[in-house]
Amino acid sequence: MFTGIVEELGEVVAVETLTDAPPATAGGTPSRYARFRLRGPVVTEDAKHGDSIAVNGVCLTVVETADGEFTADVMAETLKRSSLGALEKGSRVNLERPMALGGRLGGHLVQGHVDGTGTIAERTPGEHWEIVKVALPDGLARYVVEKGSITVDGVSLTVVEAGDDYFTISLIPTTLDLTTLGIKQVGDPVNLEVDVLAKYVERLLGKDASGDPR
Repeated sequence: MFTGIVEELGEVVAVETLTDAPPATAGGTPSRYARFRLRGPVVTEDAKHGDSIAVNGVCLTVVETADGEFTADVMAETLKRSSLGALEKGSRVNLERPMALGGRLGGHLVQGHVDGTGTIAERTPGEHWEIVKVALPDGLARYVVEKGSITVDGVSLTVVEAGDDYFTISLIPTTLDLTTLGIKQVGDPVNLEVDVLAKYVERLLGKDASGDPR
């Protein structure tokens, strides 16, 4: 479990795309996956094999660490659901270690399970902050509410305005300086994780994906 408080702006050192493992899926088509090597001296200072690190909001498992870098495998489903498939050598990424039990919950409860990718639609600079409009993919708008929480590229943020197919967020200088949200351009994809509580409530109320009762 994470909090959406980014610890470090890391960097992709290498990306290797593989198709020989895991085993072929039904029908004999190999599954594509990727192995990432990322630089993050802060998040790797106490990391070991099997630990979790969130990369742009995606929970990944550490394979190995060395000299301030770590490697992680990214399965086909994750590449499909997130923007990690677009990363290349030199890309900057938001990094966060899991919250320790008893630690401060500085943001909100974040699982590191991306629900989909949005797109930066507009950026409106201000004197002390910047308003960013994010276009939502189909099916996620019902989980986004004004003043609610949302995770964007692993950053815990408060929704300013919730539209039918978009939402806006207000970014303070610290967020602009210390995360990828300061360098994302209009048209760039961002990983989105909605508040998990909203999804549980929907399930308990017996709604389907369209909002209709079951």
